[in-house]
Amino acid sequence: MKIHIGSDHAGLEFKGKIVEHLRAQGHTVEDHGPHFYDALDDYPVFCIPAAEATAKEPGSFGIVLGGSGNGEQIAANKVEGIRAALVWSIETAKLAREHNDANVISLGGRMHDEEFCLKLVDTFLATPFTGDERHVRRIGFITKYEKTGDI
Repeated sequence: MKIHIGSDHAGLEFKGKIVEHLRAQGHTVEDHGPHFYDALDDYPVFCIPAAEATAKEPGSFGIVLGGSGNGEQIAANKVEGIRAALVWSIETAKLAREHNDANVISLGGRMHDEEFCLKLVDTFLATPFTGDERHVRRIGFITKYEKTGDI
């Protein structure tokens, strides 16, 4: 599986651990940065390119992370074709995929320990979209709005 990842300084150290974890599982990971610590860096510079790459590569997934994951999720969701979900529990990781067909997971690296965050990532990536008509319909409304401004 191809996975694009981006963070900010608050997620830098943990991003490296996620990349290592995913590559050990056989995934191909493209790291959109940052690649060194800068306390003044800006998450959109790294998270938007990760989201853009995910949108351009159907079937791929994205991971964005920072201190809380909130801003990173907002930035990723500005990219057409991205459905980024902020996850904080195993259930929200599953539902993001099952009901929303989310293609990007957003994590707060300062909100959970490493082991739990890796479980969130693994759960998200392993959970398929159900394809239920009601979920497809709802995603259709979002996609239409994204493209036309109409619901």
